[in-house]
Amino acid sequence: MRVGIVMSRFNPDIGEGLLSACADELKRLGVAPADMAIASVPGALEIPLALQTMAQSGKFDALVAIGCVIRGETYHFEIVSIESARGITDVQLNTGIPIANAVLTTEDDDQALARMAPKGSEAAQAAIEMANLLKAIKTK
Repeated sequence: MRVGIVMSRFNPDIGEGLLSACADELKRLGVAPADMAIASVPGALEIPLALQTMAQSGKFDALVAIGCVIRGETYHFEIVSIESARGITDVQLNTGIPIANAVLTTEDDDQALARMAPKGSEAAQAAIEMANLLKAIKTK
């Protein structure tokens, strides 16, 4: 199974923690490191375009979106959170390639740090489960 991962660099410590947990879980689930492709983008709003490009390439069975949006003092948090999630969902539905969304939306750094390892692992599990499910549906 080939899995593409798109990671936002905006909150790099959180992104790297999510990526590490995701890659470790993918390996545990039988995905070889050579079958993982990682692309980094500046921020959460750029994730959907990179995912779309990966999905359209036909090279991947599943994709994972990784990033973190932490609430600030302005409305920008809502815009970035909602629009990145919408874009990720749109790519998944328009291409038929499953995408696990591991873009954290938190109130502060502490919440993000507490959630990064579990969410990275859960995203890997969701990506593999959905890829297997779609393959099973298509073969019936």
